[in-house]
Amino acid sequence: MKDGPNIARVAGLIGEPARAEILTALLADRALTATELAAVAGVTKQTVSAHLAKLVDARLLAVEAQGRHRYFRLAGSDVARLLESLMGVAFRTGAVRLVTGPREPALRKARVCYDHLAGELGVLAYDGLVARGWLADRAGSLFLTNAGAHGLGEFGIDPALAARERRTFCRPCLDWGERRHHLGGALGAALLDRLYALRWARRAADSRVVVFTPRGEQQWRAAFAG
Repeated sequence: MKDGPNIARVAGLIGEPARAEILTALLADRALTATELAAVAGVTKQTVSAHLAKLVDARLLAVEAQGRHRYFRLAGSDVARLLESLMGVAFRTGAVRLVTGPREPALRKARVCYDHLAGELGVLAYDGLVARGWLADRAGSLFLTNAGAHGLGEFGIDPALAARERRTFCRPCLDWGERRHHLGGALGAALLDRLYALRWARRAADSRVVVFTPRGEQQWRAAFAG
């Protein structure tokens, strides 16, 4: 008996090289136009339009029109988690690019995973939050403790505000480079927003890379190292 949803169609859509590049580019949670995505995928505008139509039809992408332009983004955080997990499996099994880009080391150090911080410095923060008892695993689910709510409040984050969002509050997200967890969910997004507000780091132009200032990295490590 064949049970559950048919994954073959989704796997086929994601597995096509140009579409894989499109989806990976949108992991930065930044909407892009068809022209921008054609450049990312290395295909013509006509070809990218066909790819985008298939991805929108499969509800892997969402599209929003503004004036003459249409902007594409991932349809949700569940799609982002799927892509990040696939990247982890690809990395673990040795399915890496034959020629790594100049941003590869920077991506592994700190990058955006949809709307939260991933990479070495994201994992460092997660490990520190767990080591301090601010995050706890209860029956397989991640929870913010009272000590964690107090500590993050002193850091400038309002956990109660994040908890009111219509999404998962906090969850572990497996990091493809570190093979350990970083913090996802509304709380992970709030942590990244606070990092930007403190000007300890910024998003690199046209990239998922998060660039820390020397002082910012020092402060981040001091704040969250276990």
